[in-house]
Amino acid sequence: MPLARGIAAVMIDLDGTLLDTVPDLAAAAGRMLAALSLRHCTRDQIRRFIGKGIPNLVQRCLQASADSARAAALQAEALTLFHDFYLEESGRRSAVYPGVIEGLAQMRAMRLRLACVTNKAARFTLPLLGQKGLAPYFELVVSGDTLARKKPDPMQLAHICAAFALAPEKVLLIGDSANDALAARAAGCPVLCVSYGYNEGGDVRNLDCDAIVESLSEAANILKSLRS
Repeated sequence: MPLARGIAAVMIDLDGTLLDTVPDLAAAAGRMLAALSLRHCTRDQIRRFIGKGIPNLVQRCLQASADSARAAALQAEALTLFHDFYLEESGRRSAVYPGVIEGLAQMRAMRLRLACVTNKAARFTLPLLGQKGLAPYFELVVSGDTLARKKPDPMQLAHICAAFALAPEKVLLIGDSANDALAARAAGCPVLCVSYGYNEGGDVRNLDCDAIVESLSEAANILKSLRS
């Protein structure tokens, strides 16, 4: 695994890496589709639709539940409905993955600087991190609407590297999807992928990453071993 021994900071994805948010996203999507008199999407479908932000999730739900013309016509209304419903649902059923708290604590103990980087809008990201007790671990949070572009574009990662005044090779990204792997490679950052995330239904073993880990705690142990 070509990880530099001098890793000084870690950027961590939210949905599918820190938290299992599928139950809340599925609940909001179900309410949205019901309000539009469209057929329901299954939770497995919602899991595959996650990855490029809420507007893309809503578009995929519409495309799965209506013909293309109606899906396009309903996009704006559906997005407004989803936002309203998700504000109510977010955090109700989402769960912190095993090993996350332990991994974050280990990284903090190693004096690594931590950032959360997600394609989820800040209005959802910040309350969710607070509700689940994760906010205190992160020095910086970069959401999907913080900058002009988001993953798989490298802009968010470059922004974090600049904020930490660190070269990209010193800043590790941990994520669960092709969006994370592509963004990291474009930014020049090393990247680990967790085995349990979403990846839009694809096999995480096919991603261009430096290693696959079973938990954030395992990732922290790898980083600790690089220092020994």
